[in-house]
Amino acid sequence: MTNAPSSEYVQSMARGLAVIKAFDVSHQRQTLSDVARRTDLTRATARRFLLTLVELGYVRTDGSLFWLSPRVLDLGYSYLSSMSLPELAEPHLDVLSKQVSESSSVSVLDGDDIVYVARVAVSRIMTVSITIGTRFPAAATSMGRVLLAGLPDADLDDFLRRVPLPRLTSRSIHTPDALRIELDRVRREGCCVVDQELEVGLRSMAAPIRDGAGAVVAAVNISTQAARYSLEEVWDQLVPTVRSAAEAISRDLARTERRRSHVG
Repeated sequence: MTNAPSSEYVQSMARGLAVIKAFDVSHQRQTLSDVARRTDLTRATARRFLLTLVELGYVRTDGSLFWLSPRVLDLGYSYLSSMSLPELAEPHLDVLSKQVSESSSVSVLDGDDIVYVARVAVSRIMTVSITIGTRFPAAATSMGRVLLAGLPDADLDDFLRRVPLPRLTSRSIHTPDALRIELDRVRREGCCVVDQELEVGLRSMAAPIRDGAGAVVAAVNISTQAARYSLEEVWDQLVPTVRSAAEAISRDLARTERRRSHVG
């Protein structure tokens, strides 16, 4: 945490969540010492949290190693099931992917990252697997830049001042000034194309999904191999389809919000 915790801060809950987050694709099975080291907790404290999570069914153990159980997915599903966006987006992603024979996704902004909440995969084009819940740095992705461009000025200023911009490839935008110029363009044009900045050989394009009030709440994108489409073809053929999908999802989202408000 960058700021001092408030008087309402529950340290034990924060530690429990830190233990869960200590497990990832590179650390799927860990010893007690591994978890203690990754969470900066004492072995005794880490042990209590791990055994509590075992009793609750979120973690499994063979006595020496610990690993997450499928029940952890319930935590993410609680969020997804409380929002209509993934359900609304899925049929539009199906249509979009069939139109262009490419993978399509929807993500939301969570802190400094984007998180995938819906996806239709056509082919594996990245060296990392993308599933619901996958996170990427917002600054390096087309969906992230659409979402950042939709932030209030003060929040965007804070992001550009605070967040490091690593050079993931030789094409990556890696200075705050350059990123601000790009985000200003994204705001004006209502779309974003990222050319091999997250991964060499990968091009992606995104457009904003807006709620009934016009606020940017999510983004939809297509990812493709650079060899399949030139940049000119991306702008002429793929960007219009992404924009159409974003507009269709936005209309459905606005209608859903209106129905909810009438019922309420």
